[in-house]
Amino acid sequence: MSEDKHSNPASGNPEASGESQSRHPAASSLFEGHPINLGLLRQLEGESVLSARQFSKEQVVELCRLAGVLESLEIASSHPLDGKLVITAFFEASTRTRISFESAVLRLDGKIISIPQGDVTGAKKGESLSDIGEMFNAYGDLVIVRHTETDSMEQILQNLRIPLINAGNGTGEHPTQALADWYALLKWRSALARPDPGQKKRLHLGILGTPGSMRAVKSFLLLSLLFQESIRKVTVISEMADPFGADLIDDLHKGDIDYEVTNDIQNVLSDLDVIYMNSIAFLGDSYKSLDSRYKLDAESPLKQEAVILHPLSRLDELDTSLDKTPHNLYFSQAHGAVYIRQALLMAMAGRLDRLPKIVARTES
Repeated sequence: MSEDKHSNPASGNPEASGESQSRHPAASSLFEGHPINLGLLRQLEGESVLSARQFSKEQVVELCRLAGVLESLEIASSHPLDGKLVITAFFEASTRTRISFESAVLRLDGKIISIPQGDVTGAKKGESLSDIGEMFNAYGDLVIVRHTETDSMEQILQNLRIPLINAGNGTGEHPTQALADWYALLKWRSALARPDPGQKKRLHLGILGTPGSMRAVKSFLLLSLLFQESIRKVTVISEMADPFGADLIDDLHKGDIDYEVTNDIQNVLSDLDVIYMNSIAFLGDSYKSLDSRYKLDAESPLKQEAVILHPLSRLDELDTSLDKTPHNLYFSQAHGAVYIRQALLMAMAGRLDRLPKIVARTES
């Protein structure tokens, strides 16, 4: 796999940061020879993004292709979000999600109103999310919200009229994290973006965690179902007998995908092509980490070409000894989040016409 050579200085140099052995697949593999269907992306204009369920495979692929273009060029001089004001309202702690969204907006020449923690808002005094949503209508053009309560998006949408991005709602979902996950995977293996990717290299996808209570894992699994023709099997490794919940079981059945649940990672680890890990589940009012039995390190019996994804932050389940190995796709996953969020913001804000001249196929 070739290393990325970017003309975009924001992309960074993997070798300079000591990550030369980890995977940084080239973004150009996604869009070269594949014109971007801007018509599909224009369907997102003015829409809210609440769930991974609302995307089609074609939209995910086109967002990732646009993200690849944005990762490979300098976009700031085109001022795509000039005049747009984005509110980032994080009622729950965040590092990567909030900073990557704010980086995306600022690199697109938009402006930010940042609420880094809920206790600096009227919510501290008991103000309802629906009233806060009404106020947001007057203050911004788009709002990005993270909240500890699973029904928070429904609450704020009672009065909100500007587009909303769900940046994590309790045990609900984290749809833009799933877009970042699949952006990393599509760069790693661009054949996954094809309508007919072929059957020779179908993936065995392993998920460590509980999709029913881990929002990033849930959204990743939901987007994975869109790529089911490329997936041989999904194995969920969890200490819970039922890690899904009824709604996800329905999704799996509708997707007609082969899946299993096991609590023994050693039985399946050597057969997994992609391993998706997460350390944190939000349960009620506290966080629970993965059992130490599921820890991976450089000595774990991984398939030679296997890659690991992790939305971060990590605890001791993902040892740093893996950081400089070819299994490490999680750094590329984190770095790419800025570009996939840029692509989404441009589509939602109706600013795709600000793109530099690129080869694009537009459809109504």
